[in-house]
Amino acid sequence: MQGCWREGNRFVLLPEGSCFLPTMFEALSQARRWILVELYLMESGVLATRLIDALIEAANRGVTVLLMLDGFGSWKLSSGDRRRLSESGIALRFFNPLALKSLTRNLTRDHRKLVIVDGRVAFTGGFGAVDAFMDAWFEVAVRIEGPVINDWFKLFADLWDSQLTQGSGKATLVHELASEPVEACYGNAMRGRVMWGKGYRYQAIRRSLQRRVVKARQRIWLCTPYFVPTLSLRLRLAKAASRGVDVRLLLPGSINDNPGVRYAGHRFYQRLLKSGVRIHEFQPTFIHAKFSLVDDWCSIGSCNFDHWSLQWNLEANQEIQDSGFANRVRELFERNFAASREIELTDWLRRSWHQRLREWLFGTLNAWLTRLK
Repeated sequence: MQGCWREGNRFVLLPEGSCFLPTMFEALSQARRWILVELYLMESGVLATRLIDALIEAANRGVTVLLMLDGFGSWKLSSGDRRRLSESGIALRFFNPLALKSLTRNLTRDHRKLVIVDGRVAFTGGFGAVDAFMDAWFEVAVRIEGPVINDWFKLFADLWDSQLTQGSGKATLVHELASEPVEACYGNAMRGRVMWGKGYRYQAIRRSLQRRVVKARQRIWLCTPYFVPTLSLRLRLAKAASRGVDVRLLLPGSINDNPGVRYAGHRFYQRLLKSGVRIHEFQPTFIHAKFSLVDDWCSIGSCNFDHWSLQWNLEANQEIQDSGFANRVRELFERNFAASREIELTDWLRRSWHQRLREWLFGTLNAWLTRLK
């Protein structure tokens, strides 16, 4: 599912928590009417406390605060923190709380990340309210101004209103908060579109990327923490590399939070390397960012290139068509490539038998999970 391309926006690339967290908290401190927050991961700790404090301070100023959390991703948020939120007048809802009556339904998660303040500024990316985002994980966010915020608002509002019975606080429909649409920015305005997905029936994010890959002329650079791509994407990447496009993948190295997914993705390395795709594994920390660059087109958001994101999750990305923004994303990729280990085909062909066994085991498990509906 997708929004329309909209002119007159401003986008600011915010790499690493040291950049986007201060900017985001500054925006929260300036809120005057309302704040909407939608997160997958929120765990009690230093960062969650900072966020809760900022939201409570806003509520005390008379700002309407709506917080949507995933029912699974927030399970480490303590009862004390939940109580603080609710008792402060913050409306708190949980998407798809875990239940025994339908085990497969539990697989559908709200993996989106979104902060909107007064309709004037928004943020999206791969972030969450977990202490690891402060320094242990490399993450990227984007600051948004302009008409595309209207689409982000509607995306949040539709989900919020659908979860009326799954939380506490204000029962007011969130659509009532929007009194007027966001106007275009002027001066150095950029073109943007919101793209979202909802399980295996609505994979607009994947299809949008595939269309860009097919039409790419210069480069296709993809960064994802969980690389278990579909066959159609693998074939398109290989074909692009064979026609001379610079195709590179920026993936996690040995520092990661899910070794099983990494091993499952390893089984695709050999064929991709043989086709000319270059693979870089990031070394300094766990790279949790999800961003893509195809010529002058960029996509930043919540969606990973794995079957779980495409098969089950609610996802959303900000697409940007702007040469200046693309140059900044290119520079970020180049810095991260320099901090990575490039996988060479000759070395990969000599990998150990136990490495190959792990690829087979976790690849088989992943293939089985994708058959669940």
